[in-house]
Amino acid sequence: MSRKKVIIIGGGFAGIQVARRLDPSLYEVTLFDKINHHQFQPLFYQVATSQIEPANISFPFRHIFRNKKHVQIRFAEVSLISPDQNRISSGIGEFYYDILIIATGCRTNFFGNREICKHSFPLKTTYDAIKIRNHTLKTFEKIISLKEDEREPFLNLVIVGAGATGVELAGAYAEIRKNVLPKDYHRIDFSKFQIYLVEGSRNTLNTMSNKAKTASEKYLREMGVQILTERFVTAYDGNILSFNNGETIRTKTVIWAAGVTGNYINGLSQDCRTQTNRIKVDRINKVIGSDNIYAIGDVAFMETSKYPKGHPQVANVAINQAKNLAKNLTRIIKGHSPVEYEYRDWGSMATIGQNKAVVDFPFLNFKGYFAWFIWMFLHLMLILSVRNKLIVFINWAWIYFSKNSSLRLILTDDKDPCHENQ
Repeated sequence: MSRKKVIIIGGGFAGIQVARRLDPSLYEVTLFDKINHHQFQPLFYQVATSQIEPANISFPFRHIFRNKKHVQIRFAEVSLISPDQNRISSGIGEFYYDILIIATGCRTNFFGNREICKHSFPLKTTYDAIKIRNHTLKTFEKIISLKEDEREPFLNLVIVGAGATGVELAGAYAEIRKNVLPKDYHRIDFSKFQIYLVEGSRNTLNTMSNKAKTASEKYLREMGVQILTERFVTAYDGNILSFNNGETIRTKTVIWAAGVTGNYINGLSQDCRTQTNRIKVDRINKVIGSDNIYAIGDVAFMETSKYPKGHPQVANVAINQAKNLAKNLTRIIKGHSPVEYEYRDWGSMATIGQNKAVVDFPFLNFKGYFAWFIWMFLHLMLILSVRNKLIVFINWAWIYFSKNSSLRLILTDDKDPCHENQ
């Protein structure tokens, strides 16, 4: 029996897991992605705040699959799916499949506001994190040269969205404001460096337990973060951030963590597309109306009795949908019935700073040092390589005891070399 051709679009948590688990005797796999590496999204905020290096949480696909000869990597963006011809179109040509798996994840949702999109910073890729790091460090370099009355917008940093990403960013910035930046920039009064966390709902970490909401807000306020809840951003032009209640903030730095939308690829029936660009799937992750196309992870929208509005867009769902699909594809090819996916919620967590975290398990909610330790341990376990686990752990230990990091590098393009010495 010849091997079936499987194309996987996207190398996030879901795409990586299903590619690693497909039986090499049954499947010939091609993985497409527009970047050449897997990105560990939970720690993007630490790259943005100069706590770890991008390379420590980025893993080249060709290295991940170096021992899997049945997996081919294609560095290209897929632009169109043609289901009637079992074909995809990409920047490097057209490819045919027997089975297509869409694992494209999601991107930042600016809710149609082009000005906010143009002037604020998303945090959905390693490159986004590097851009934020460069921008914030260059901002402090610029402040030194400004007069006192010109500094205010440069000293206001605004994070929009108080989910886990927003809370973790705010806490990390508060810590480097206290422990790191004053040592680097002696002529800046960091008591005037304001960190704002903006949230449209009533609470930070709104999807977690009441204990987590209360604890996270308490930690952040104690760290000097200004929390603005029940406010929606209406405009941002690169200088002034405006809210629906008429308030404004003068700022040169806005990080947008207020929502996501699916990375939808054209070609599928509109009947399987949700308003947030997720793809409707059945209980085995098969795309509605299709026989051989599947969607897994953040881009998949699966309605169940427990989750009538779809599963949460978290790594645990992506990883376990991928595992279940890999098993089911083998079961189907061998003539067995597939097993429906059922999400087991093991809980959620967020870290606010050193020794400060909140954890919600189904049977227990707790906070503080132990929660922070659990957060560190579980994130280390999710990192792909043993080498990178060790490097990140050593780096965290160094920062813990020294309250400092030496990773504050500004990496941007220099002048055009063709114009040097002219």
